[in-house]
Amino acid sequence: MENITIQPNIMTPPESLTTPAGTEIFIPKGVCAKQINFAVEDGKLSYLNFTGGCDGNLKAVSALTEGMELEDIIRKLSGITCGKKSTSCPDQLCCALREYINEKE
Repeated sequence: MENITIQPNIMTPPESLTTPAGTEIFIPKGVCAKQINFAVEDGKLSYLNFTGGCDGNLKAVSALTEGMELEDIIRKLSGITCGKKSTSCPDQLCCALREYINEKE
């Protein structure tokens, strides 16, 4: 019988190790994503990460919205639906941002 060596998988660090300090956590409803982590600096989205959901699409949403004013994101993405759902991950991001804005007022 030959010896088999199992190589460990290379893993990315847990989200908690790569997430900036002061990151907000939002639990979306009615979508595939299970969590939205985001950070805001000077009224602009400085960090965005979705847990779960459509990986490529949500990476694109993150890349396109980082650095944008919160109100601009809400104006552009609010009301977008996903399939037959009445909401979407981008729409849930808008819910998270509205909640954040309301808490800061």
